[in-house]
Amino acid sequence: MSSAWECLHSATLELVRSTPIKQRLVSAYRRYLTSLPEDALPMEVRESFRQVMGSLRGVQPLRGEDAVVASVRKMSNQEADDCAALIVEIFGLTCRAHASTRTNPVIQLHSVDRTPAEYEASILIANN
Repeated sequence: MSSAWECLHSATLELVRSTPIKQRLVSAYRRYLTSLPEDALPMEVRESFRQVMGSLRGVQPLRGEDAVVASVRKMSNQEADDCAALIVEIFGLTCRAHASTRTNPVIQLHSVDRTPAEYEASILIANN
């Protein structure tokens, strides 16, 4: 299973292709977003993700189509653009959350065997 970051990254790449926006939304949903569990996302983007998924599955389909195709078909071009923009924004926030949780190694700059007094600068050096 791909991580949330990978799914959103792939969905975002799908959204920047040259095909019509509604086709890109359906493709991003089917290929990447449908397999993304909400609980894999950072807390701060879950409500936005619910909103996207609701707008991509909210319309009752006609015979021979699924809810995603029906929902996207009913969207105006502006609504489709807004939905795609929200997916990209969720990806950006997920990247930011991912970067903030990464731990950076601690680099020790001095020996632990020395006392703090050994690191103090003299008054003459400190005033220059």
